[in-house]
Formats: sequence, C-alpha cells, structure tokens
Amino acid sequence: MIVGMAIHGLAEDALEEFSRMEKAKVEPNHVTFIGVLSACAHSGLVSEGRRYWSRMLEFGIIPSMELYGCMVDLLCQASLVEDAYTFVQTMPIQPNPVIWRTLLVGCKRNKIWDIGEIIAQRVLELEPHNAENFRMGDDEPGEKGDERPIKAVAGCSSIELDGLVHEFMMGDWSHPEANEIREILRDMSKRVHAVGHEPGISDVLHDMVDEENENALCEHSERLAIAYGLLKTKEPTVIRIVKNLRVCGDCHEVTKIISTEYRREIIVRDRVRFHKFIDGSCSC
Repeated sequence: MIVGMAIHGLAEDALEEFSRMEKAKVEPNHVTFIGVLSACAHSGLVSEGRRYWSRMLEFGIIPSMELYGCMVDLLCQASLVEDAYTFVQTMPIQPNPVIWRTLLVGCKRNKIWDIGEIIAQRVLELEPHNAENFRMGDDEPGEKGDERPIKAVAGCSSIELDGLVHEFMMGDWSHPEANEIREILRDMSKRVHAVGHEPGISDVLHDMVDEENENALCEHSERLAIAYGLLKTKEPTVIRIVKNLRVCGDCHEVTKIISTEYRREIIVRDRVRFHKFIDGSCSC
C-alpha cells in the first residue's frame, strides 16, 4: 500500500499509512522504507526523509542498493546534489549505474558541471554501450575518437482502446490513422506554443538544428500516443499511456499543458514512476 501510494504521488497518504503501521506495532521491512523514502522524494520532504533513514537504521535494516538509490533521488530532487554526491561516496557498497545516472541528472538540472563531468565519466566506464548515458552527459556516441558501437533503446509508448493495444515509436507513421494523428499533433503544438512554452531541445539525442530538434520532440512516442487518445476518446475519459523509457523533461511539461488545454486527465507510466496530469499539474 505504501509503495503504491508513493509511486502515484500520494506522499501524505503513504506517510500516514506508515504512521498507522507503527501504531499497530507492525514492524516495517526494507520494502516499506523504499515506499516511505520514495514518497518523501516525490514531495521534496528532505528533513522527513533523513529522519526516516535514521529510523530505518534503528530497526536494524541494512540498506540495500534500492534504498541508497531512494535517498540519492530524494536529495537530487531537492537540488541537494553535493549532499547526494557526498552520500554516494560514503556508501559501503559500490553504487550501481542507476545511482550514478540519478546524480548525473541532478548535476545537469542544476548546472553543476564539475561534479557532473566526474560522474559522467564514471557512468560511461560502467556502461560504455548504453546510448542513454551519452545523451544524459550531453555527449554524442562516436565523438572524441570513440568508435564503440552504440545502440539506443527506441522509445515506445502504448495506449489500450476497446481492448486493442496501439504502439507508437518516435517518428513512426505506419499507423492506419496517421493522417488524423498528425492533425491532432498540429493542434497540440499550436496550443502549447500559444501559452508560451519554449521547447527543451536538449532532450533530443540526435545532432540536428533547432527546428529539426523541435519537430523531433513533437514526434516523441508518448505524444503520438496522447494524440491518438485525444483523437479516439472524449472527456472525461482518462488517457492512459505506458512508456518503456523515462519521460523527457519537455514532454513532461507539454503534457501538463495538454491536460489543461484539452481538459483531460492523463496518466503516464514510464520506466520510473506513474505521472498523473490534471489541470496543468503532475503528481510527481
């Protein structure tokens, strides 16, 4: 229950459930604290997160890699990247690539280039063939004499309508209703631009000029799936999307705007968490 509430952005409910658990003398385990720390991370509750970490140690729970990852995420979400980096350096176990990538995202978001450069190098050493690492480090596969074969994982988003699952990939126009989807995308783009949104073109992996980058963003798989949901359903039907990768920052902001402009509730389950978009806000 606590983990479920946490990944849906219901931090207060998750922490209240933990309090009831303690009052009932039910002893928590490491999974319980994964939920508690995730709830704190999603809501920026840093002091509470630190307190729960100490509480966890009092229970004699030995932190797992997942628990360390939750704490790093909590600190990075609150822009305490230096604290997160220090925390990682004191870990008694070797951090995995997920923890290093969380730090790298925090460095990139907060423009902490000195630490970011160190972490980016560490990530590339651990996973030299993961194209996402080049993207996150604002580097390009094959630069600086690097000729290692890099294959990016293609983003894929799906939506189920009337018992049929429709899958979309970036720039794939093979769907039988592709022309209708294009029209919805054009309308989405006009509305998003009308409210003053500036595309985050750094969220595109490819080496293109700005206009091409913006077009590529408009064709990200989750936007194609959302467009199809808008095409085939009417309010108040909830649009539910599943994506195999993390939603990029620009698509996240655009989906907030779409939820307001089209007065629709949109739920996106990406590789990391659930995102519930309502009236211009997201549960994360």
